[in-house]
Amino acid sequence: MVVTGSKSLYLQVLAAVILGVLLGHYYPDIAVQFEPLGSAFVRLVKMVIAPIIFLTVVVGIAKLTAGEGVGRIGLKAILYFEALTTVAMLIGLVVGHFLAPGAGLNADAAKLNVSAVARYIDPKSHLGTVDFLLNIIPDQIFNAFAKGEILPVLFFAVLFGVALARLGEKGAGLTRGLDQAGKAMFGVVALIMKVAPLGAFGAMAFSIGRFGIGQLSNLVFLMVAFYITCALFILVGLTAVMAACGLSMLKLLAYLKEEFFIVLGTSSSESALPTLMEKLENMGCARPLVGLVVPLGYAFNLDGTSIYFTMAIAYIAQALNIPLSLSDWALILAVLLLTSKGAAAVTGGGFITLAATLGTLSGKIPVEAIVLVFPIDRFMSEARAITNLFGNAVATIVVAKWEGQLDMGRARAVLDRHQSPELVAAE
Repeated sequence: MVVTGSKSLYLQVLAAVILGVLLGHYYPDIAVQFEPLGSAFVRLVKMVIAPIIFLTVVVGIAKLTAGEGVGRIGLKAILYFEALTTVAMLIGLVVGHFLAPGAGLNADAAKLNVSAVARYIDPKSHLGTVDFLLNIIPDQIFNAFAKGEILPVLFFAVLFGVALARLGEKGAGLTRGLDQAGKAMFGVVALIMKVAPLGAFGAMAFSIGRFGIGQLSNLVFLMVAFYITCALFILVGLTAVMAACGLSMLKLLAYLKEEFFIVLGTSSSESALPTLMEKLENMGCARPLVGLVVPLGYAFNLDGTSIYFTMAIAYIAQALNIPLSLSDWALILAVLLLTSKGAAAVTGGGFITLAATLGTLSGKIPVEAIVLVFPIDRFMSEARAITNLFGNAVATIVVAKWEGQLDMGRARAVLDRHQSPELVAAE
């Protein structure tokens, strides 16, 4: 059962987003009071993410022979993530260079008001590569569950699943019990999705009411360029990848329309993680593979965020009239390939990553200059989250096809009809 299978859900969420925009624009004082609705919905979803990942991964691996194939799947996923995020960064660089949205602003670095971004500039807030890797190992597993930290939970789940698989028949009873618990958790997700329209309405109303639209006139060009670039990345880049797999990207977009509007309303790709996992399994991707690749993708495969990083750096350099050489950009890309992997691990991770990257340029661009893109960061988060969502869906399909763990007949049937495999089989 796909929990978002209702044909009316995406229409309800779309209507809620539109109403939120209208209320935020015309009655901002009232709109900001609906912020708890959005926050409550995101917290409801985050509440079930850790247990769903744990149960899905453990049961999936336990059904394999001593965890066979787990390392191979993870390695293939990482290789794909690195390749696509590099392409995304290059696309952002090229678009930012040729459109030059920051040209002509002639901003003065000495007059920047950095109070709004002071906490992102603080070097203590930067998460280095070594710290990021160490943080994958939880000091207390219950703390990881309580905080909803995806990678530590995934790490423990892999170990637990491999250990359970090695028990063989002795662990079969526990595996079945965890499998039933996983199904119950997806039942909880089905209940949570019923209030998705309220969450999307509250989040969008607050965003528009709090930040407004008119104050963004000087940065509209950058926003439009970024949104168009993300759309082209999905409609051209990801479409080509899906075509190589023998599937249609447009049909996948239609299949994931509920998740699209939920992410649009909440500006959080995490809000669609549980239902994305279930839909990918429903369309024929093997369950243990989905349980591994999707959570990994949420930390390592940030296509939309990668595009944003290079476009934002290009914009800042242009606004300050600071030329960047090919060697500068080579260094930026190399640093981003490492620092961007921690962007989802901390609050304000995107801004922290920007600050850390600018700090590697030997003072060529002042770190404080990230304040130039701060006013529109909230409005660009929707495009980042949506691109990350579809990027991770495609990544899972690619790795499943690569591993021979994608039922192509089932995938085509589900995408063609947008229905469950049981109905497809019945026909």
